[in-house]
Amino acid sequence: MPMSGPSTRPPPGAGTQPFEPSPPKPTPPAALRWLPFLFGAGAIFWLVQLTQFAAIVAAPAGRDQLLQAVAQSGVKGDVSTLIVVEVTIVFFLVGAAACLHATAYFGLRARRPWGWVAALIVAAAWSLILLGIPVLWVLIKSSTRRAYGIP
Repeated sequence: MPMSGPSTRPPPGAGTQPFEPSPPKPTPPAALRWLPFLFGAGAIFWLVQLTQFAAIVAAPAGRDQLLQAVAQSGVKGDVSTLIVVEVTIVFFLVGAAACLHATAYFGLRARRPWGWVAALIVAAAWSLILLGIPVLWVLIKSSTRRAYGIP
């Protein structure tokens, strides 16, 4: 904390606070209170998807079903390697989606700029299928940016 000169305040006594009290946190605008929960719901959605896919991959019948589906689609060559590559890609993408949603949730709840950035990335990704366009519009508004400390 920069000081412009000697303090006129006497030194703190026993049992008093040694520092100036922090300024009160501004209350979040009522229109933005729903925003973190939207991303929290998205994180839960992706975690459920990840769990269901993990159950299919873990079960022998599920793996056989995946192998049959790939074989019926006309893929020639090493089908097992293709399944391993597909499972790896799906786990990575779905896990990344869940992590981004969770990051946006916790960042928006704490009113941090990195939460706004994560939410913007997630909304931009969802806007590819038109669902994220309204959320993207809310995030880009100047009042929302100011609420999260983004100039």
